[in-house]
Amino acid sequence: MDLGGSKLETALVNTDGCIIASHRRSIHHEKNPDRAIADIVASTEICLREANQTAWGLGIGVAGQVDKVSGTVRFSPNLGWHNVPLRARLEEALGLPVVVNNDVRAATWGEWRHGAGQGVNDLVCLFVGTGIGGGIVSSGCLLEGCHNSAGELGHITIVASGRHCRCPNQGCLEAYAGGWAIAERAQEAVRADPKAGQALVTLVDGIQHISAATVSRAYTDGDPLASRLVEETAQYLAAGVVGIVNAFNPCLLILGGGVIQGLPEYIPLIERSVRANALETAVEHLRIVTAALGNKAGVIGAAALARSKIGEPL
Repeated sequence: MDLGGSKLETALVNTDGCIIASHRRSIHHEKNPDRAIADIVASTEICLREANQTAWGLGIGVAGQVDKVSGTVRFSPNLGWHNVPLRARLEEALGLPVVVNNDVRAATWGEWRHGAGQGVNDLVCLFVGTGIGGGIVSSGCLLEGCHNSAGELGHITIVASGRHCRCPNQGCLEAYAGGWAIAERAQEAVRADPKAGQALVTLVDGIQHISAATVSRAYTDGDPLASRLVEETAQYLAAGVVGIVNAFNPCLLILGGGVIQGLPEYIPLIERSVRANALETAVEHLRIVTAALGNKAGVIGAAALARSKIGEPL
């Protein structure tokens, strides 16, 4: 399962990483844990009934920080959760062993085991969606960090004392290039120059509804303001990626998430700047590719993570 702030993706996944059955539903606007757990149970039953099969474990990726020992969601800003004992509650409700992890780390595992990262033991995944997250595989090990929160690449600082992020910091990569930040920057640009922003406004019902997807659509249509916003966003992303590849020296950088999927033109823009500004040894053998599993990376990775931790059934 892939549990985000607005949706729940569920899939029955076999040992080869192939999806046998899947189900998607929106998260209730209240987002309380009781409601979410009821949705998880219902989605599990739908998938198993559709496939006419049983499951021997559940892996779930959650948008937030997870205690790796207890499976408690320490904090999920998109869900508004604090210290929710998700693993314990799901094991009680489903009668299955459950593995809970961060959603982006699960997606990284999915791309590594079954997607664009197969056979590469030093890679970084950077997922650019509403927010920005990542995962790092080093020498064949998925980095977890001291308290299981490694990979928060969206919260590296690229501008000192810069734009306010949704975390306590200012100047984070996410505060410039996450989907919500692209929308904010676009709205500010239109308010500053309504004439230049006319094309963006005509695509939506009011400035407040301009989103990252609106910018991508206007860019595709050749709008000059959208082109400037996309080029600036690519430079912000490249600034973050330069720091990432200099620090971790991956053989492979996998770029995914809704923003990248919506406008693949970001990849050559980012790559050009990264190769011009990163250390020579950091980019000498670096490949930059698009994520292969799309929006299924989270469920495939969560299942594979669960399999690796639970083991095969007897």
